Amino acid sequence: QVQLVESGGGLVQAGDSLRLTCAASGRGFNNYFMGWFRQAPGKEREFVAGIRRSGGGTYYTESVKGRFTISRDNAKNTVYLQMNSLKPEDTAVYYCAARWYDPRVVPSTTTDYAYWGQGTQVTVSS
Repeated sequence: QVQLVESGGGLVQAGDSLRLTCAASGRGFNNYFMGWFRQAPGKEREFVAGIRRSGGGTYYTESVKGRFTISRDNAKNTVYLQMNSLKPEDTAVYYCAARWYDPRVVPSTTTDYAYWGQGTQVTVSS
C-alpha cells in the first residue's frame, strides 16, 4: 500500500506557474505508475498526466501538453507536476494517484488507480 499527500496548490494569475508535489509513504514507490488528475466544480475527475515507474515514459492530456511536466524522484518517494502558462480553465482540485505498475497499460481513468491523495486546490484568476 501507499499513502499520498499533495501540496503546492494555491491562487495564481493566468500565465503564472505552480509546482505540485505528491509525497508517498509506504513501501515500493518505484513499483507504482503515478498519475495526476483534476476535478473542476460540476465536472468529472479527469486525467492530467502520468509517469511510468522509471520516469522513462510520460503521458499528458491534450489540453496541458507543452505546459505541464510530470516527473518523479524515486529516491524521495515523490512525484511532481510542474504547471506553466496556467489558464483559468486549469482551475480545479488536483489529485495524485497510484497504481501497481503494469507495463501493458497506460492508466488514464479513475478506476485504473487504487490509491489517491486528498487533493490540493489550484485556482487561476484571469
